[in-house]
Amino acid sequence: MSDATLTIEGVVHLRRRGPGGRPELREGAAPPPPAERVPRVARLMALAVKMDGLVRTGVVRDYAALARLGRVTRARVTQVMNLTLLAPDIQEALLFLPPVAAGREPLALADLQPVAAIRDWRGFPRYGLARRHRPRMLETRT
Repeated sequence: MSDATLTIEGVVHLRRRGPGGRPELREGAAPPPPAERVPRVARLMALAVKMDGLVRTGVVRDYAALARLGRVTRARVTQVMNLTLLAPDIQEALLFLPPVAAGREPLALADLQPVAAIRDWRGFPRYGLARRHRPRMLETRT
């Protein structure tokens, strides 16, 4: 036997399927990184506005019917619908949050639940948020 060298040229990249997945060798260049995405809380705010309209116009009877149609629990529908209890300027700020390029989103639905539960807004600073409840994304611009 001879000591021959074999050279193969080409473009390849490694790809993982899901978190903790094994890397796979793929032919061709790596795909472009994912585009910016609309923050989840902004999508949920839009969904809450849409669902509220469906219930108000009578297209859907109640939240329980929404839950059945969406195949989610009534508790989840209530969590989403609680966003409609926020002040209109906060709702607007949520709808126009900047896109997220990569990584974790800076604001989650769970962050807003305590704010939506506040019933008496007197004595709170602008936007009706106490400092401990004020997400960084919603702080007032000066």
